[in-house]
Amino acid sequence: MIGAEPAPFPMPIRWYGPADPTDPTYRHFDRIVNLTLHAALFSAINSGLWVIQGIRHPWPHLERLTLAWAVVLLIHGSVVVLLRPRPDSPTSP
Repeated sequence: MIGAEPAPFPMPIRWYGPADPTDPTYRHFDRIVNLTLHAALFSAINSGLWVIQGIRHPWPHLERLTLAWAVVLLIHGSVVVLLRPRPDSPTSP
């Protein structure tokens, strides 16, 4: 397309090539995928529980469950960031 604007968002992360569990970049990608699934489950289940609480009756421990799960999610995210491969580490043999 002539004169087309570039996409405002970059393409999503994809893994090309064979899966090598010893590759630090592959392991980091695996951790990112797991964190994304964890966040999606947190959002879906937690918002569903809050909607059900709003429709039916109060659940006194829902705030604690939400807070505890959010803390676990933040710890998971911190682990992913702390374990990311450094730029000087080789990505493939």
